[in-house]
Amino acid sequence: MKKTIRITLGAVLSAIGVVFAILPGSILFLLGGLLLLSYDIPLARRWLQKCQNGMTISARKLDRYILNRKYR
Repeated sequence: MKKTIRITLGAVLSAIGVVFAILPGSILFLLGGLLLLSYDIPLARRWLQKCQNGMTISARKLDRYILNRKYR
């Protein structure tokens, strides 16, 4: 019973996250859905790792940009 609820909720959150990735909104729904799906589906685990790596890289780039910009 827990597995079906987890997969259903994960799929719904992932679908909402994909819609919000296209429209203005939060991508946290996609990450939450992938997190729930990753317990049972290995493909979702790989996509979650790709998303985490992408977020890490973009956060580093943003940090570098903020540190290197000149103040007026």
